[in-house]
Amino acid sequence: MTTSLEARYATRNVPRYTSYPTAPHFDGEVGAEVYAQWLGRLDPAVPVSIYLHVPYCRAICHYCGCHTKAALRDDPVVDYAETLIEEIALVRHTMGIQTGGEADGIKPKVAHIHWGGGTPSLLPRQQFLAVTAALKSAFDVLPDAEHAIELDPRTVTPVLAMTLKQAGITRASLGVQDFDPTVQAAIGRVQPYERVADAVAALRGAGIEALNFDLMYGLPHQTAETIRHTVELAHGLEPSRIALFGYAHVPWFKKHQRLIDEAALPGATARIALERTAREALAQRGYLPVGLDHFARPHDPMAIAAADGALRRNFQGYTTDTADTLIGLGASSIGRMPEGFAQNAPDVGHWRKAIEAGRLPVVRGKVLDRDDRLRAAVIEKLMCDYRVDLAAVAAQFGEPVEALADGEERLGELVRDGVVTLRDHVVTVTEAGRPFVRVAAAAFDTYLAAAAARHSVAV
Repeated sequence: MTTSLEARYATRNVPRYTSYPTAPHFDGEVGAEVYAQWLGRLDPAVPVSIYLHVPYCRAICHYCGCHTKAALRDDPVVDYAETLIEEIALVRHTMGIQTGGEADGIKPKVAHIHWGGGTPSLLPRQQFLAVTAALKSAFDVLPDAEHAIELDPRTVTPVLAMTLKQAGITRASLGVQDFDPTVQAAIGRVQPYERVADAVAALRGAGIEALNFDLMYGLPHQTAETIRHTVELAHGLEPSRIALFGYAHVPWFKKHQRLIDEAALPGATARIALERTAREALAQRGYLPVGLDHFARPHDPMAIAAADGALRRNFQGYTTDTADTLIGLGASSIGRMPEGFAQNAPDVGHWRKAIEAGRLPVVRGKVLDRDDRLRAAVIEKLMCDYRVDLAAVAAQFGEPVEALADGEERLGELVRDGVVTLRDHVVTVTEAGRPFVRVAAAAFDTYLAAAAARHSVAV
């Protein structure tokens, strides 16, 4: 059964569904004026989340699919931090909170902060602390808020770790990818095990105990033996969470990926076997599967959220963040409001010019209608819980279950193949079908046909 399912579904192009509608369907209908209206309508008593994007790295890894650029000197990063502080003030002002002095209202509460990139830790100590101070001045960061950051292990020193702790960082995610030297050389990311171990020791020495590792499968020269060894070494460093992502080879979109020898990449069957090998190795070492590609220790908040049906999904993947509003800061960052999505200018120059002109740097987005919200809820439930009661979700949006009839019809093939079951409008992804949950979610995506070729393979 599994082999035939892999042959039929593993190579289908479907979104990762970190949002719905997905980013390729954003348009110019949402700009600075629309976004300003959305910000102004937020209730400051309802906690929001914040995402900060820093699009700089010291060098670009061959496999990278992120929106980032190389910065060999600190100057552009320092300038970027200064503009980021200006953007925080602009957003705060737009929300009706006076910058400095007496506030016009209650400071907006923040329950979750996430730094991504790029390598956000490239911000020099003074600038990093200045940005976090600006955040705390503009917002009421709740005492139990999670403050997370993505890190390149090669940049982590005891001084950086202490800076992160001083800034209030509570969780760090290390981009490990693979520990095999041959694989590391092939992807342009040479970081010996000892370097990663030193980074872990520095973070824990500073009091940052909650650590995530990112691992990848589908990389050049990976074998079952090397990926098992990577999992074993990662396990020995005791991260509380591990994300296992499939490498997306898109050299026509990310030109630096042409540095990867395509002949060394695993084929479709080998790629699936690598994912299964890594998954089994993680399970053997006590990690519980969380959704499609995350694993967590049984007592980690993410594992608990998954067991309780409280797991969520946003642009960073699976999360315990329950806020319905995400404010994006930095070039290319995406925010989520009750009314829809808003994305900043991807180019740093255009982003900066807008802010210097006193204008929010949003250039595109998506206004959500009721059908979008309904389908987003269905897709998120499938992606997080592998089960969704279509009638119950439709009722929450004041719609009859017939509003999702097209999705039920598109599930027919998956039902026949045993990927999902469909009984009384309840969709359940089978154990054998779980690797293909994105295909099941795609049945409810009314935008997919217009951009199927832009997405990655299902496994």
